[in-house]
Amino acid sequence: MKSLYSKFLIFTLVIMLTSALVAFLAVNTFYHQTLKAANDEKNMEIVKSFVSYVESTKENDLKQFLQTQADAGYKLIAINEKREKETYGTPFRVDNLSPQNIDRVLKGEDYHGMKHFPTETFMTGFFADESANTVGTSFTYNGMNYALFLRPDIKFLFTEVHFLLAGMIVTMAILSLLAMLFMAKKLIEPIVKLTEATKRVGEEKFTDPLQIDRKDEIGQLAQSFQLMTERLGENDRIRKEFINNVSHDFQTPLLNIKGYANLIENDPPAVERKNYAKVIQAETERLSALTKQLMLLTSLDQLLSPLQLKTFRLDEQLKETIRRYRWALEEKEMSLSLELDEIELQGDPAFLEKVWANLLSNAIKYTETGGSIEITLTEQDNTVIATFCDTGIGIPEEKIGRIFERFYRVDDSRTKEIGGSGLGLAIVRQVVELHGGNITAKRNGQQGMTFIISLPKL
Repeated sequence: MKSLYSKFLIFTLVIMLTSALVAFLAVNTFYHQTLKAANDEKNMEIVKSFVSYVESTKENDLKQFLQTQADAGYKLIAINEKREKETYGTPFRVDNLSPQNIDRVLKGEDYHGMKHFPTETFMTGFFADESANTVGTSFTYNGMNYALFLRPDIKFLFTEVHFLLAGMIVTMAILSLLAMLFMAKKLIEPIVKLTEATKRVGEEKFTDPLQIDRKDEIGQLAQSFQLMTERLGENDRIRKEFINNVSHDFQTPLLNIKGYANLIENDPPAVERKNYAKVIQAETERLSALTKQLMLLTSLDQLLSPLQLKTFRLDEQLKETIRRYRWALEEKEMSLSLELDEIELQGDPAFLEKVWANLLSNAIKYTETGGSIEITLTEQDNTVIATFCDTGIGIPEEKIGRIFERFYRVDDSRTKEIGGSGLGLAIVRQVVELHGGNITAKRNGQQGMTFIISLPKL
């Protein structure tokens, strides 16, 4: 498997080669469409200026004049009407000037060999050192017709400036490649660290910090990964704590049931046997209630189908819930104050009923005899707000932030004595959040708690 670094290297080289090829083809097309004819025309003007000078000044020594021009950077071929040829300057690599073209020039036609040089794919025609790749025209010297063919000498086309430019381009290409490789290494280093951190997370090692301090997208990815790792670590802690609490909460009543069942086997007096049976029954009910709450939490966690949304009267549901707990209120001689507006809400009645039942039962359970509970239901800005306020034992300020965690108990010994499992408020929060709402809790001064539920009117 290729590493990301090698892939980046190959990708960079492919881009550079492709860019060079595209640039070459673009320049080649521009040369054939524009520069080729312009180059031919320019050299034609030069050769005509030469013959014009020869004819107008009556140059005494034609050979000397042509040699002087050749020394200035041109290749020249002079052919008279007797087909006598003289070459000035460096000889052509290929002498392929056809007799037909020579005859046409001697008859007075101009020869545009550069313009019509048969090279259409690449711009090699600009550099082809062939006598056919010239321009030509005719002139008269000492009463004899001549054909003069010209092209610039290749070695004079490449000056020091051209070599400097070529060197600069090569140096830029090499430095660009090295810089891209360096940047690739710097970009890949944090990805390697993220890969190693991912392996540690797979081994359930959530405490190792990720040392990546960047402000770009990779830095944002590292921050998100670190946040995810912290949440996974917290979830792992909660999961282990959850398993421990579940095991403990099941083990205690099971041990009690087993112990009292053994006592019953010893055939105790009828009164004691009846008390033992009551304890077994109470522990059984406790296990049943705990099992139901665990099943409810599991169904909420694995809720595959959407909530069964219905439009119903929320105030009537609250009143019905209160009626079911009327006996508990009377048993503890508690007063209940209601202020419920008539409100219709779209939600899942079955789940929301568990919210009100949990909050009301907690208020009754943790409020001493003779206390009071106040329940209100109002609507503000298309949001339904329900509050449950009691005068119970309350929760310390420093522990309010954890009361919605599963199996969390503010006072473990007292909670068990009263009969709490630590799951009720976790269920309440999850149901409320499934409806798009939120729940908050606050202490009422010296005693009691207030729970505030906000639900959007869908």
